[in-house]
Amino acid sequence: MGEGLAVRARLRPYRVVLAARASSQASYRANFVLDLISSLLSAVVELAEVWVLFHAVTRLGGLEFHQILLVFGLADLAFSLADLVFGHCDDLPAYLRAGTLDVFYLRPQPLLLQLVTSDISLRRLARATVGLVALGAGLAVNDVTWGVGDVALLGVALVSGWATFAAMFVLAAGLQFFLVDGEEMTSAFVYGGRYAATQPASVWSRPLQAVFGFFFPMAFTGFLPTLRLLDLPAPAWLPTWLAWCGPLAALWAWAMALLCWHWGVRHYRGGGG
Repeated sequence: MGEGLAVRARLRPYRVVLAARASSQASYRANFVLDLISSLLSAVVELAEVWVLFHAVTRLGGLEFHQILLVFGLADLAFSLADLVFGHCDDLPAYLRAGTLDVFYLRPQPLLLQLVTSDISLRRLARATVGLVALGAGLAVNDVTWGVGDVALLGVALVSGWATFAAMFVLAAGLQFFLVDGEEMTSAFVYGGRYAATQPASVWSRPLQAVFGFFFPMAFTGFLPTLRLLDLPAPAWLPTWLAWCGPLAALWAWAMALLCWHWGVRHYRGGGG
């Protein structure tokens, strides 16, 4: 009981800050609604791109549209929830260039936790809604033989997928201590990884198989769980039993992310102001 109260006390400053940020956004209702609509439309356009692609072909990488819809839903929902929590790590380059990151060092809280809770964009909930709808539709139109293992795999896939994408945001932030103006480069594997995760990994070239199959384990977020849930044939290099290894993929991603983050923090010497 005492430990629980202590943890709650430590987390209270973060809850207060996030609640204040959320309240300030909701207070400007017209602007908030426009933000939600723009975020929703951008997510719908990405889903429409998949539909247009499969409107031209009946199968891609051995999957039909109703099957790839499940891949998209799993990966996009996991990414959207990670973006909601960790997406503000993208703001780190601005703090570094302005020298305002030094303010974070004045507070008695971990630097990464301060960065993650420095803001919250409620508009990103609209994007998560599209992923949730796509996932629900994918589960409805596909013939899934539901059992305890299938339900467990679905939960494991969503949680480990969220953790994997969250690690990608932290990894990209850690690299900014060295790159400063390298947002475009890091976006290539964060947002490019999200795009890769929503596509059938069976069509990837060998370099992409190495990069987004194992180094950045995007195939574990949507493609592999879908193959396992639907009992579909898998590429020789990605057997379906790997779908249960999503937590290991997330641990690998976080090991890289935290190593890069701590390396970057030790490298940082202040804004010089």
